[in-house]
Amino acid sequence: MVEYIQRVKIEAAKMSLESSRENVNEVMYKVGYTDPKAFRITFKRLTGLSPVQYRAKYNRQLAS
Repeated sequence: MVEYIQRVKIEAAKMSLESSRENVNEVMYKVGYTDPKAFRITFKRLTGLSPVQYRAKYNRQLAS
């Protein structure tokens, strides 16, 4: 169950990182994480990228 909840939260974070200009901490709090280290570790484990790397690769607003 914990794994499922983490995946749902990280999916929500990925969508925010792709489409918004909110900083990583804002995204982290919005999806329900309060510990930046735990968020980064979980995000990287599930996506293979850190939140900052993910945003640099997939955010269309920042790329244009």
